[in-house]
Amino acid sequence: WEELADSNTRLSTLCHSMAPVIEKPEAPAGKKVPYVDGAKVLVDGEVRAWSGACTDVLSPIFQGDKQVVIGRQAVFSSKESIEAAEAAARAWDRGRGQWPRMSLEQRVTAVERLVDMLKERRAEIVDILQWEICKNDADAAKEFDRTMEFIHSSINHLREQESTGTICEGGIFAKIRRAPVGVMMNLGPMNYPFNETYATLIPALLCGNSVVMKIPNIGGLAHVITMEAYAKCFPKGVVNFVAGRGRDTMPPIMQTGKIDLFAFIGSSKAADSLMRQHPEPHRLRNILSLDGKNLGIVMPDADLTVAVKECITGSTSFNGQRCTAVKLIVVHKSISKAFCDLFCEALSSLSAGPPFGNHAITPLPEPGKPQYLQELVDDAKSAGASIINKRGGETHRTLVFPSVLFPVTKAMKAYHEEQFGPLIPIAEYEDIDEVLNHLADVKFGQQVSVFTKSASSGGAEIARILDACALATCRVNINAQCQRGPDTFPFAGRKSSALGTISVTEVLRGVSVETLVAAKKQEEVDGIASKSAVFAPPAKRPKL
Repeated sequence: WEELADSNTRLSTLCHSMAPVIEKPEAPAGKKVPYVDGAKVLVDGEVRAWSGACTDVLSPIFQGDKQVVIGRQAVFSSKESIEAAEAAARAWDRGRGQWPRMSLEQRVTAVERLVDMLKERRAEIVDILQWEICKNDADAAKEFDRTMEFIHSSINHLREQESTGTICEGGIFAKIRRAPVGVMMNLGPMNYPFNETYATLIPALLCGNSVVMKIPNIGGLAHVITMEAYAKCFPKGVVNFVAGRGRDTMPPIMQTGKIDLFAFIGSSKAADSLMRQHPEPHRLRNILSLDGKNLGIVMPDADLTVAVKECITGSTSFNGQRCTAVKLIVVHKSISKAFCDLFCEALSSLSAGPPFGNHAITPLPEPGKPQYLQELVDDAKSAGASIINKRGGETHRTLVFPSVLFPVTKAMKAYHEEQFGPLIPIAEYEDIDEVLNHLADVKFGQQVSVFTKSASSGGAEIARILDACALATCRVNINAQCQRGPDTFPFAGRKSSALGTISVTEVLRGVSVETLVAAKKQEEVDGIASKSAVFAPPAKRPKL
């Protein structure tokens, strides 16, 4: 490629003849619109009709000039929210409630019954995920199916973990088990309202805790569908749903001091605010998945075909609305032009439109997101960046085709802020230490992707880069996008990106506490534990 002196002229050559296919965010003709009536509550073991205030739930999909109404949700006040927390506290009953004193196998049976009932409503849950948060066919189905797989893996691991026999150290015999902590407050996100919520909810239940779950305001209808199943499968007060504005419901619950576990996915600012509400924050166990601005670092020796493919997937899957999305790509200056050229060409092959099918880009569920993305674009343009892809930033109401901004610099908001949407900033670097220093300085510390041909051969320099990335984040992906899976791998973060680790094994540890019975004689340990719900080993069952 011939280098052009005028950067604006150079950037214009990156737009390709192939333009992306973009459909408007409108409901297909004849498509049945669901309606989930959330004027009900699950508190203290009962699903009761709700006569208080409700709010309509709007789909990002339009019929004519109006967004489709797909249901409604109850709007709790602080009074009803506290009642839900008190119900969970009664079910826990300082560790003497029915649920915490059940054996592991009894709790597993209840959860397996729940799984069976959820599977019966799979089609309905997948459908409402598509209408409410606009996941395409494959992504919506995957969210449900992956959740069921996670539950089975959690059951298998917990059974295996709790089947250890009596051990002896220093003449002391003991049985060690994991026991519940108390009452969990669980707040799931809008982008994975089913999967990410269940990633902490189900392990907490398996371990004997009771739960207050705040239904997300966006993505909450999938949970409304499940209320009756929970009421049938669990003892009174073990699972309680709260709906409404977070600021009206969550602080009053935390202020009661009845919460022992806090599982939250959202911003670090919101997490800090809620944790400070607890009267004894030192005893609050936290599992937090927070802010992320994952980097894709394209080294000068990178295989551009691989780098482009992985960065496209990493930055556009579910419109970039993932904490693990690649949210800033930094490319060595010697190959930036070639990378941008290939990247824009690949992006143009993606289609955009309603979620019913296989469109890669779908409407955005957050009402203010298109405006925020435009603000980031305007800020970057004012500081010298340009949109370099065809139809980049083209907006049809709730649908926004991704903008590729180049060259993005530290003077621009898009370089620093987590956009959480279809906007792809690309920056240049000359010295890798510029990038490594940035990783060390920012408040984010989740993951990074490094694209290089030097990984297999190794060497001191690539090892230095690996170590710098590993000590600033919690996962270094080599020639691959940032991602959470597989669920058996630890999913964590440093700094303001996370507190605690989410994986099949680590969540079970996070929602429980080790307890043991010990004696100087093994027969005393074995005898007293033989009929214990806490210490008796689980029955041997085939893996699910």
